[in-house]
Amino acid sequence: MKLNDTVALVTGAGHRLGRAIALGLADAGSHVVVHYGRSRDAAEETAEAIRARGREALTVSADLRRPDEIEALFCDVNARFGRLDVLVNSAASFERAPFGELTVEAWDEVQAVNVRAPFLFTQHAVCLMREVSGRPGSLGEPHVPGSIVNLADLSGVTTWRGYVHHGVSKAGLLHLTRTTARELGSDARVNAVVPGPILPPPGEDPDGDEWRARGERMPLGRTGEPGHVAGAVTFLAENDYVTGAHLFVDGGEHLLPGGRA
Repeated sequence: MKLNDTVALVTGAGHRLGRAIALGLADAGSHVVVHYGRSRDAAEETAEAIRARGREALTVSADLRRPDEIEALFCDVNARFGRLDVLVNSAASFERAPFGELTVEAWDEVQAVNVRAPFLFTQHAVCLMREVSGRPGSLGEPHVPGSIVNLADLSGVTTWRGYVHHGVSKAGLLHLTRTTARELGSDARVNAVVPGPILPPPGEDPDGDEWRARGERMPLGRTGEPGHVAGAVTFLAENDYVTGAHLFVDGGEHLLPGGRA
């Protein structure tokens, strides 16, 4: 799929990886719907950066725990653009809790944000994607499917102590990627990106010894940058013969014993 003049929706696009992905898609030619939860100012900054690149940008708010707000978001997208070509499920929670202290409420909230919301976004997105016809493919096909990219992490592949509910949610997201890729077939390709040490946790110094040491433990010997993830998402959006794939962008971290440096 050529991304020029396509419409992409990126959840959590106001900051961190979501912002980098939104800007990367804009650089590739997409107009971008910038979703945010509470970070309105950050989302507007992302939108302004997209417009500065000569692309259209629409900011939309939705609480990922609220199915009605997700539905309303897609009404706004349809009213503004009348189409959708790319969906990136980037927004997620990242919660840690000791196993014995994990509550039902905390479990349900993480699953709602990290699994149910991407499922609902996918359901709504594919309805708009089905309406887009006649896109030329790389081999001249009459129709190229839309593209959905889910952002997971290594907790869904291996086990992290203290992240039971988060890890289960990301494992669920990876399986959702595979099952929807098969279910949707030529209506929408569905893939996942699995980042590794791209950005330090909030509050940790990106130039600090701890972050630097983590990078040195990688097979590639360094940490990554948001552009590495943005480039992977753009690749999956553009390549019209990849579906159901999990693309590791982690410097080889998934090759390490236990899967985490």
